[in-house]
Amino acid sequence: MFYKKKGTPVIGDIVMCTVKKILPHSVFVSIDEYENREGMVHISEIAPGRIRNLRDYVIEGKTIVCKVLNINQQGNIDLSLRRVGTGIMLNKLKGYKQEEKAEKLIENIGKEFNYDLKKIYSEFGNNAIEKYGGIYNFLQNIVNNGERAIEGLNIQPKFAKKLVEVIKEKLKPSAAIVDGILSLKTYESNGINIVKKLLMDLEKEELKITYLGAPRYKIESSATDFKKATNNLDAVVNKIIESAKKLKCETSFIKSD
Repeated sequence: MFYKKKGTPVIGDIVMCTVKKILPHSVFVSIDEYENREGMVHISEIAPGRIRNLRDYVIEGKTIVCKVLNINQQGNIDLSLRRVGTGIMLNKLKGYKQEEKAEKLIENIGKEFNYDLKKIYSEFGNNAIEKYGGIYNFLQNIVNNGERAIEGLNIQPKFAKKLVEVIKEKLKPSAAIVDGILSLKTYESNGINIVKKLLMDLEKEELKITYLGAPRYKIESSATDFKKATNNLDAVVNKIIESAKKLKCETSFIKSD
């Protein structure tokens, strides 16, 4: 991507990285989302267990997703590969690809007006990112809200008109998504079958279920608007909790903010 964040990531951030150098006990990477930032992954943070050869796990030039563990006073950044779960990794890759796609769309529109990406970002792209959190979110707001999404960004009128026209043609409206964490715990001898039954009941309700590690499951409801998604999630979860009580299964549900 052309766009790079300024500054430094913070501890706990999940970042896209490209492997630059592999040494016997460490891997050096560029942090792709930031300007001129590099980090180091110690061999102990590559994967669990004993590692005989780092090249069995990472390859120079390939992209990996890491977690920021520490930043010292000199600005050196320690990263971890092994502490990034599969779900987090896939979400990060998906988000990064969405940003790449969004950037390519505005780049193609800009060519009609002799705008390169540098000019696009300096004139309105940086402000759009500050307002919406990313170019993809900015474009999704155009899909959902039309010209209202670009108010206050000072985009040249002809460019703005073309931008709204192309984006509404190329992108589909985003769904409203509401989720939360459901915990299912039972000490019954047939506990596995009880949990399986409850999960199958959830799947029948067309909710997305992601296993986070026993006994936690992420439950996701999507609809055309936030209210519908919320009502659907609440109704289904309440139904499952009632069923779980009858089956002597302990439950809890925490909705995401």
